[in-house]
Amino acid sequence: MLIGPQNLARNLEAVRARIARAATLSGRSADSITLVGASKSQPLTTIAAAARAGLKDFGESYVQEALSKLDAAHEPGQGLPHITWHFIGRLQANKTRPVAEHFAWVHAIDRLKIAERLSAQRPYHAPPLNVCIEVNLAGEAAKGGAAPGDVEALASAVAALPRLKLRGLMCLPPQESEFEAQRRWFAELRRLFERLNAQGAGLDTLSMGMSADLEAAVLEGATLVRVGTAIFGPRQAALR
Repeated sequence: MLIGPQNLARNLEAVRARIARAATLSGRSADSITLVGASKSQPLTTIAAAARAGLKDFGESYVQEALSKLDAAHEPGQGLPHITWHFIGRLQANKTRPVAEHFAWVHAIDRLKIAERLSAQRPYHAPPLNVCIEVNLAGEAAKGGAAPGDVEALASAVAALPRLKLRGLMCLPPQESEFEAQRRWFAELRRLFERLNAQGAGLDTLSMGMSADLEAAVLEGATLVRVGTAIFGPRQAALR
């Protein structure tokens, strides 16, 4: 069942309030944290309603589904030209070209081959593609991401690619029900982020935190949170 515009607006307000409270506790402004609506499986009508309610950033995870939305968003009468599109899913090498051509951000770089293809395929008339390196903090076999010990070398290689701009790190940690356990994973990513910056990496983005753990992420320095269920409700079946 699709969420109505009024409920969508209330959900957005509630999520923003959660971010603001956590930001205050961390001594930061809520304006320093970007909310990305994880909109996979959501129709363009819902995305448009969220945009009208003030959401500017949307994250997609499946290339085929995302491209149909991006194409429709630019049709006359949609009024959605100012959306910033983030690709937040695991990216296969044979699907890098449309992502390089159509997105502003890619959050889940986990190996150099993907980064090299994105750089080579990024149109020269477009600004450099903003990217984050995904870190598999717990070494979970079912998830993508570089091992923490490999991130320094990968970051150096990605930063040297001409059509990419390495912005920071991203993680999808193990699900934890205890708040302090959530914080420990996010603190691990923050420490890695700080080590890279101490070496001159110049990173400014920590993409971490979702519906169930965004407070813990913000308290550990998240600058970007990817929220789906808390905004849009339970996901519908997605077209991949």
